[in-house]
Amino acid sequence: MRNALIAAAAGALLCIASGGAASAADYGYGGGSTARSASDSFYRGYTGRLPSCADPHVHRQIRDAFAKRERMYWHSGLALSGFVRPAELGYRSWGVEFIPRRFCSAEAFTNDGVRRHVYWLVAEGQQWLSLGPGVDWCVTGLDRNYAYAPDCKMARP
Repeated sequence: MRNALIAAAAGALLCIASGGAASAADYGYGGGSTARSASDSFYRGYTGRLPSCADPHVHRQIRDAFAKRERMYWHSGLALSGFVRPAELGYRSWGVEFIPRRFCSAEAFTNDGVRRHVYWLVAEGQQWLSLGPGVDWCVTGLDRNYAYAPDCKMARP
């Protein structure tokens, strides 16, 4: 029993000692910032080519996901109509060293007749198995689990 405790303690110390290097893998040594070129994201496989804010495929994806969520989780039957005046809020707003994202907004009517703002971001390689761009979205007034609270602010740049 005593040997097992000593082995466990030694293993824990080894994990703590080696964990510092692993957790600091993306940081420069000496506490200074590391200069990065604009092409750094290219070497990680990112091209920066993302669908525009007016892309009908992205709009359909948001409408379908919204209808599914409302039907399955909230039992409301709400659905979005077409998007009006889609606009880009930002592109790579967090810098070129991050995953490329395009932030968008538009107005849409729900089938209860209420006009709402819709905010979404399209991120490169974030779809299932990295097969395409992933889409995160939020509809003002209908973020019932507060995932993007307050008022969909966390879905914006």
